[in-house]
Amino acid sequence: MKKTDVKIPLDVPKAMRKQYIQNYLDITRESGKVMLFAGDQKIEHLNNDFYGEGIHSDDARPRHLFEIASKAKIGVFATQLGLIAKYADEYRGVPYLVKLNSKTNLIKTEQRDPYNGKITSVGEVVEFQKNSGLKILAVGYTIYLGSEYEAEMMREASRMIYEAHKNGLLTVLWIYPRGKAVKDEKDAHLIAGATGVAVSLGSDFVKISYPKKEGEDSKELLREVIQAAGKTGVVCAGGSSTDVKEFLQRLRNQIEVGAMGNATGRNIHQKSLKQAIAMCNAIYSITVEDKSVEESLGIYNAHIV
Repeated sequence: MKKTDVKIPLDVPKAMRKQYIQNYLDITRESGKVMLFAGDQKIEHLNNDFYGEGIHSDDARPRHLFEIASKAKIGVFATQLGLIAKYADEYRGVPYLVKLNSKTNLIKTEQRDPYNGKITSVGEVVEFQKNSGLKILAVGYTIYLGSEYEAEMMREASRMIYEAHKNGLLTVLWIYPRGKAVKDEKDAHLIAGATGVAVSLGSDFVKISYPKKEGEDSKELLREVIQAAGKTGVVCAGGSSTDVKEFLQRLRNQIEVGAMGNATGRNIHQKSLKQAIAMCNAIYSITVEDKSVEESLGIYNAHIV
């Protein structure tokens, strides 16, 4: 991918277009597709994702996330600003995405529709970037579509995108249908609506759950989702930990349909450092280098020997 291939949104000022192009090329490793290593679950899922049965002891330490991000092939590491401030001085080569809003999973939907309020602003991220000298490429925000608080989250997301583009940063929206009004969070038609919201808000990428329907091929269901996204790149969430080959095959299917990347957390960081690096490199090989499942499995196995 060349500089001239990058499509610049009109809300990026002329003075920041060069920076936006460089950030786009960096986050996608000049492929147009983003391999996002998700490390925002320290707040989102508390310690459930980092300690317990089936989770390697390496994952109990927050530093594990940064060690993976610094030693493996990734496009960008997504986490909260405070965690970056605590650890990134030792990991300056890592490309970062700052997640602007987060909430825990303690309050369930049956108690209250989800609301994910902003904990950090774009202005604070830009100031931090200037002071720290870190490689911050993008910001991200979660919207729960169907929540009674969706309008407030969309307003915050819209403002985030405008401010980010004004400063040459890329944007990723996490959009999940969730709330008492939502009967099926994995419904393809509803998820297509979510990607349509993302492009309407002007985001560069949107992270969604892989659609599912009994008796239907998820790969085919994804087509509607990607069509609805238009110029916004669709990034599929990795989900809970699963078999390596099964995960890589699903990822290959997503890329073949037209997904512009993936966002993976638990399937990476719940492994030992050695296995996590191997998993990152295998995912990267499909997402960025367009390798086959067999080739990516070979990369994974070669790293864990």
